[in-house]
Amino acid sequence: MGECYLQVEGLTKSYGDRVLFADVNFGIDLGEKVGLVARNGAGKSTFLNILSGRESADSGRIVWRNGLHIGYLEQLPPLDSELNAVDYAMPAVPEGTEPPEWDGRERTVQLLSQFGIDDLKLPVSKLSGGQAKRVALAKVLLTEPDMLILDEPTNHLDIEVVEWLEEYLQRKRVTLLMVTHDRWTLDKVCSRVIELEGESLYSYDGNYDYYLRRRAERMESREAELARERNLLRGELEWMRRQPQARGSKAKYRIDNFHDLEKRSHGAAPEKNVSLGVKAGYIGSKIFEARNVSKAFGDKKILNDWSYTFARYEKVGIVGGNGVGKSTFIRMLLGKLSPDSGSIDIGQTVRWGYYSQEGMTDFDENKRVIDAVEEVTDRVRIDEKTTLTARQFLTRFLFTPADQQKYISKLSGGERRRLYLATVLMQEPNFLVLDEPTNDLDIMTLAVLEDYLASFKGCVIVVSHDRYFLDRVVDHLFVFEGDGEVRDFPGDYSTYRHCVAEARKAERREAKESRKERGEQPRRRSEEKRKMSFKERREYEQLEKDLPAMNAERESLEAAMNSGTMDHMALTAAAQRIQQLIAAIDTAELRLLELMELM
Repeated sequence: MGECYLQVEGLTKSYGDRVLFADVNFGIDLGEKVGLVARNGAGKSTFLNILSGRESADSGRIVWRNGLHIGYLEQLPPLDSELNAVDYAMPAVPEGTEPPEWDGRERTVQLLSQFGIDDLKLPVSKLSGGQAKRVALAKVLLTEPDMLILDEPTNHLDIEVVEWLEEYLQRKRVTLLMVTHDRWTLDKVCSRVIELEGESLYSYDGNYDYYLRRRAERMESREAELARERNLLRGELEWMRRQPQARGSKAKYRIDNFHDLEKRSHGAAPEKNVSLGVKAGYIGSKIFEARNVSKAFGDKKILNDWSYTFARYEKVGIVGGNGVGKSTFIRMLLGKLSPDSGSIDIGQTVRWGYYSQEGMTDFDENKRVIDAVEEVTDRVRIDEKTTLTARQFLTRFLFTPADQQKYISKLSGGERRRLYLATVLMQEPNFLVLDEPTNDLDIMTLAVLEDYLASFKGCVIVVSHDRYFLDRVVDHLFVFEGDGEVRDFPGDYSTYRHCVAEARKAERREAKESRKERGEQPRRRSEEKRKMSFKERREYEQLEKDLPAMNAERESLEAAMNSGTMDHMALTAAAQRIQQLIAAIDTAELRLLELMELM
């Protein structure tokens, strides 16, 4: 066991009569990378706020290692400063360092540019929510803390920036506690997953896939135990009804046991999943046809002579950096914006279901949940034989009768998204257009949504930075490459990124070999874009050491797995470690090639 950075004992927190978690115990050691998952409203952010000292617990003890430097990224950072992004994010000058020798401003500008913050002079109070989150993340990372606590760090980040962050968290020797709904990030970065559920905390040493298997086993075991207790309760209930008022100690003991059993049988049920069983409306063979569509804003091209015929039941993912035109494309498809030239012909049977970031603001804050839903429709058709009232339908979306009476202003971000999803699906669309549907939805709801979309008898277009979600839902991609170019890639996101990575490696190798063949001398400093920094030199040297060690560990684990001497648990752990090593080796090799270009 390594050096203990954090020890939590008996942590309990309630709001009124609602207990978020009770008597929670766990610890985090030096170098551990831990992912925290839970349903929306289970208390993830409250849990992190308590650990960081921003909120107080009802009871319990939190012990940090002395002198530990902690960096904390809140889910919604309060950025109301009039400082510009650079001055806000730039760390303080280290004690004993002369400013001329300190490269903090340069590092800050580089990281903000990496995060897509282009206007470095704009006050952070004027930034959008997504930009503000990226500036706050940059500020935390630039302080180079011993331990990072990150609350949903991947929200509002492009896929490329998320992948950069994953590589950073893997490579950096930093201890980590992170809340995220990004399953790919959990798999790639975290070696332990902890879950808040039913007032308790459960810990699983392994990646996200391992956590899913063990959680399913836990749910099955709980269901079996619950069934056993309810059978026993029925017998005890008959005994209670037959007995006169008990006076003997033996009868009193049995009565006390009955009340304890009754409490356990009501409180032990596993939490239900959202039910999305809504039938899609009929969709004909003609969906939409785009012919020679072009769109530009000034000199910025969004689409350039683009044509495509959408087929029935197609499920397409849209990927690309910020500002390349993904949202503009969606608005043109929905008829909210006209192309400069060309045409988009929509089939007569198409019934849109549009889920967008902007749609979240359409709710009247002063209305109750049930009133807002009944304004859309008071009855929902599930299939040919089943129709539900709006109240029954909301219950399937985990809104209890009490929740349905809440004012929308009181809902959490995740509850709002769940409500918004309900209002989209209850209109029985046959063509779903989902713009960033995964932000703020908990992992359990995401899994249900993925299953629903996989079997959805209609068409789907998804704009998303969630690679796991894209892999499960879509069958090909529209890749917005900028300057009006859109490429149709026939495959899932993992295949696309692998092809891109291999192409980049090949290009770098060919460029290097070509320079050698031509006998070119290394570029003079005046001709270089920039030289390798001292920090990058150290990173390069470390990668040269780490790569052979990672390859050796992988070979050793593979040999051990083939020896036939490992038990089931050891085999599972070894297989998970090999997956992590393969991803880390691929990332390290790509980074090494990038650094070699600066030599």
